[in-house]
Amino acid sequence: MYDHLELLFPARIIPALGNLRGEAWQALVAEVRARPATSVEHLGFVLLITRLARCGTCSIDSQRAVRGCAACTRKAVVRFKGSDEDLIAQYRQACDEVAQFLATGRAQASAGSSPETSIAARKPHPQSRV
Repeated sequence: MYDHLELLFPARIIPALGNLRGEAWQALVAEVRARPATSVEHLGFVLLITRLARCGTCSIDSQRAVRGCAACTRKAVVRFKGSDEDLIAQYRQACDEVAQFLATGRAQASAGSSPETSIAARKPHPQSRV
């Protein structure tokens, strides 16, 4: 019934977003489409759209879910009140965040710890307080 829903923005929809705004946006979408799915640019774009369309707050019974991810995403891009340059600036910020996250994971992996281990080391368990 809900086979058109994803947990976050589905990258398969990226091609459908290219013609929704001006030339700068179209160039960005074309650039992202040319990148591998594991690249910082691709992941940054997915993060941008996930935030723009508020994918994290979507639930199966919401109006957004009923319309589907493709319609919701197109609507979010079209309704964005800023300029293409504003969207591209947000995209660059998202790419920076992805790159920083990946670098942190690589550093922890080379040090022999996982992100979960370092988080657990920083936060004492509530029951361990005396």
